[in-house]
Amino acid sequence: MKKILLTLSVLFLFSNSAFSQRSFEMGFSGGITNYFGDLGNETWIQTQSTQPGAAITFRNFLGSSGFSGNLYRPLSIEVRLSWNRLQYDETKPLRGQEGWELRNYGRGIGFRNDLFGTALHVTYTLFSNPRIPLYKQSAAFFLFTGIGAYYGKPKADLFRGAIDIDNRYFFWPDGSVRDAAYEGPGSGGNIIKKDGEYETELANWFTEGRGYKGESNKKTAYKYWNIGIPMGFGMRYGLTKKLTFSTEIGYYMFFTDFIDDVSNAYPTYAEINSNFPNDPIKQEIALYVSDPTGFGTSGYPGPATSPRGNPGKKDAHSYINVELAYKFEFRKGIPKLWGAR
Repeated sequence: MKKILLTLSVLFLFSNSAFSQRSFEMGFSGGITNYFGDLGNETWIQTQSTQPGAAITFRNFLGSSGFSGNLYRPLSIEVRLSWNRLQYDETKPLRGQEGWELRNYGRGIGFRNDLFGTALHVTYTLFSNPRIPLYKQSAAFFLFTGIGAYYGKPKADLFRGAIDIDNRYFFWPDGSVRDAAYEGPGSGGNIIKKDGEYETELANWFTEGRGYKGESNKKTAYKYWNIGIPMGFGMRYGLTKKLTFSTEIGYYMFFTDFIDDVSNAYPTYAEINSNFPNDPIKQEIALYVSDPTGFGTSGYPGPATSPRGNPGKKDAHSYINVELAYKFEFRKGIPKLWGAR
């Protein structure tokens, strides 16, 4: 709650500052995100993870409308409110491969995380002539970096309907999803489809036991608020005195490895029993949530309990977008729209 109030306070102060100035720009962007983390059946860029993203950006609110047109100062500050969906499913077929043809099908983990962020960016724009309005010169190249706070809960689609072990999915070696366990050739089971509902909040099930650094004695596996470092570059075009078009490639690096709920090792039976004492139903669900295919771990410490992820690699995502921005100007507190005074 304190963090939410702090964020709202910062936005309030920014709002007052912006409207007390003579001008500012508001940009609306939409684009695609790609996830970089512990999951994946591809070597580097996880093309299967492509999902939508959107943002509202306020910029040039520290300047003065005394400059002509859409003139940008080379060094500027902007505030961005963003939503980016990160998602991956290691059991999903990819480019004609399915089942054990996929390198991580045996682990078979999936997640979705809708990240909502507030970030402060520092930008540097390279103008061919800073004294000529942007719409009268060629496109300007810009760079940016900054810091932001991002909130998101990793979830998974692991049940048909309510969270009940009888509603679980069974992942067969051929890559199909069925309503019964695979017990060798000739096994019975109907092919089904995942319902697309991400009903399972993964942190609630302690998918990596009690081994979280600094969190071992708490009933929250990890924090939903995380710090990220955005960075990137793009091109900006002045369409008119009021309208600006931009395209941008951004990379968002986090200081956490739990954006995807995967970091280190599978929980052991002892850890699961400790987290859900005297509750065999929840213990069975917790084992399934951490190891959906049943191929990842034996439940006991040792070589058979394979690493679940790479704790030395933090999570990240890209955001490629296009943006249309409008310049608001104020005269004695009254906005001037479409060039009218």
